[in-house]
Amino acid sequence: MAAKDRNARIVGMGMYVPDKVVTNDDFAKIVDTSDEWITQMTGIKERRFVEGDVATSDLAAEAARAALDRAGVEATDVEMIIVATATPDMFFPSTACLTQAKIGAANAFAYDISAGCSGFIFGLTVADQFVKAGRVETALVIGAETLTKFMDMTDRNTCVLFGDGAGAAVVRPCDPPRGLVRSYLGCDGNLGSLLTLPAGGTRMPASHETVDGRMHYIKMEGRKIYVNAVKRMGDSVIIVLEQEGLTGDDLDILFPHQANTRIITSVAERAGMPMEKVFVNIHKYGNTSAASIPIAMCEAIEEGRLEEGMLAGMVAFGAGFTWGSALLRW
Repeated sequence: MAAKDRNARIVGMGMYVPDKVVTNDDFAKIVDTSDEWITQMTGIKERRFVEGDVATSDLAAEAARAALDRAGVEATDVEMIIVATATPDMFFPSTACLTQAKIGAANAFAYDISAGCSGFIFGLTVADQFVKAGRVETALVIGAETLTKFMDMTDRNTCVLFGDGAGAAVVRPCDPPRGLVRSYLGCDGNLGSLLTLPAGGTRMPASHETVDGRMHYIKMEGRKIYVNAVKRMGDSVIIVLEQEGLTGDDLDILFPHQANTRIITSVAERAGMPMEKVFVNIHKYGNTSAASIPIAMCEAIEEGRLEEGMLAGMVAFGAGFTWGSALLRW
């Protein structure tokens, strides 16, 4: 297949979430909150937590193995690994390199991208370009997070929101019109201060002061994030559809980043889509950042809601601030 004549498509997906389930009632025992309040404000009922020394690369490797198995692809056939994460094992080596070693993908180059909750869409877009250009035949895109390692368990506004997990996709060439149809990416660094993990980098290296000040935990301004997320995610879906001469009516299913049910509902309304076409599983896993969309897609496949020939959309908004959307002909 000549490079100019091909698209890139997902040929197999896999997910992994830890066994430990933490419910809203569990949080009510440690902070001033309740199951009713969390459910009403976010739609979350439970989430998964890693335990012990389990790190992001461990989750990424499990999801990758599942995706490779479903795609019928050997790890040694993978030429490119992208791990989208805001919670790497460490600054270096990259989580992608650690994952490459764990799964035995000896022939792949690997690197991380940091685009917050939009990371999977960013990673898929990059892999799409390599595959379409004929530079890569098999790519592995993974969204993986262990956000609970960075949660302040005394902050009731943030600690109830996040969970751990990973989702992975094997990407290979295909004949049009199947595959990734189009993606749209954006960011506004002027809003970056609304969602941060302040300490640990070069701006604020680790010290007694940063530890005592609880600066190694997630900080966010929820109300401002909500307004911007609704606008940017809604606009992103509309833009990527308009670029293809489509509307929300043309989508068979939409996979929004699973951050908040109220955000998801508002985005669906802006895109002119009924909620019956929108996949929601936030009640089971909370906000898993870059892992949320691939996890949702895996569950949709298992439930028979994502079938061959469907036009699927995905949209996300995350720290940076970043946002993105994509259309795929499944």
